[in-house]
Amino acid sequence: MPEPIETTALYIGGKWVDPHSTQVLEVHSPATGDKVGSVPSADATDVDAAVRAARESFDSGVWRNTPPAQRAAVIRRAADLINERGDEIGALVSAEMGATPGDVATLQQLAGTGCLSAYADAADEYTWEEKRTGLFGETLVVREPVGVVGAIIAWNVPLFLFCNKFGPALAAGCSIVLKPAPETPLNANLLAEIFTEAGVPEGVISIVPGGVETGQALVDHPDVDKITFTGSTAAGRTIAARCGDQLKRCSLELGGKSAAIVLDDADIAASAPMLVFSGILNSGQACVAQTRVLVPRDKQDEVVEAMVAVASTFTPGMPDDPDTKVGPIINAKQHEKVTGYIEKGKAEGATAVLEVPAPEVGTGNFVGPTIFTGVTNDMTIAREEIFGPVISVIAYDTLDEAIAIANDSDYGLAGSVWTADVDKGVEVAKQIRTGTMGINWYAIDPSSPFGGYKKSGIGRENGREGLESYLEHKAILMPMGYTS
Repeated sequence: MPEPIETTALYIGGKWVDPHSTQVLEVHSPATGDKVGSVPSADATDVDAAVRAARESFDSGVWRNTPPAQRAAVIRRAADLINERGDEIGALVSAEMGATPGDVATLQQLAGTGCLSAYADAADEYTWEEKRTGLFGETLVVREPVGVVGAIIAWNVPLFLFCNKFGPALAAGCSIVLKPAPETPLNANLLAEIFTEAGVPEGVISIVPGGVETGQALVDHPDVDKITFTGSTAAGRTIAARCGDQLKRCSLELGGKSAAIVLDDADIAASAPMLVFSGILNSGQACVAQTRVLVPRDKQDEVVEAMVAVASTFTPGMPDDPDTKVGPIINAKQHEKVTGYIEKGKAEGATAVLEVPAPEVGTGNFVGPTIFTGVTNDMTIAREEIFGPVISVIAYDTLDEAIAIANDSDYGLAGSVWTADVDKGVEVAKQIRTGTMGINWYAIDPSSPFGGYKKSGIGRENGREGLESYLEHKAILMPMGYTS
């Protein structure tokens, strides 16, 4: 492992400045426990400095008044720079959160730069002003940036999440202060520098690493106009309440417990690899993971046999080992939580038909792919988000029952339908109360809205809908009888 990255300054307003805080965040590899680096832990005074820089830059119009096409060009340049430095960024992200470099490249870099490109396209194509004729004649409707954005992101896919906050905020013309997860702050500093190199003006972007108190200072700051948060439902509930007290805009992308519905005509052999991958991608540390697999009762043995055969090849191990397909869990606390859920599943009567053993290497927080059968939808492992490589297979007798089981969840973020009849799959997908669905696979399309129903969040990201969540709509009523 390379020498730790010891950062003693904060990236505030596009410049490195000395922190007010004397606290330090240390970052350790979840695979080895070795120190990856350290950064200052921003306190309320540091957050205030970042927000003041953002407010001054926004009020000055240095970015807000930049034409959307020029803002889009800067965002595309940032995406190009991320791709040019992909190996460096991927290695850093892998060291911080434990994913293999290949998974970082596909699940984070490809997805992240795809989001940036899609937001740039949305800015180019968006109708920023339009004229409407109504009761009193002509009205000009204009869209304006919401203002200063406070962004708080999770540790599981930090490169992707960074891009998916910076992209829409900058495309809209906002200034942004981002708090990365305390487990993964190093890549955020590097990415912020890349956006500055791409052409984002001074003052517009800041990074404030830290824990809960740092996030609270950002949420509570009166000069922050909007909070955008990706993380747990419990934390999202707290943030929503604090924003509600201030009548502050917020968008929340939270947890999930998604169902993959296998229909009786599905090609089991062809579906099994993607079905398994969709359930344990990123070591299961994905809010969109398809962790409930609903199968026809008379096909259950066939589906389980195929899934076990595939999942058995998903070797857990060190991220830099080319044979590794499942990296470590982020930290010891989460590792204990995941293994606790596995024991809970057994205690409630489910059968673990597969438990791939953890590797005997390093000191990492490894959990191998685990598949349960005999699961009913009232069991804890079917109700709660585990955030580990654990799949629950649930049998059903009729399609109506499968749809009911899929919808019987506190969450509604993602889902999928597996069938030889695409039209039938679409009809089933329309009946599932969830924000995104896939047919015979699952992915997040950067040009289409992404977000959740129920406890999976508020609002949408990606595409035109994602851009609009960073905009205010203003109506300017023209004089009676006026025509342009």
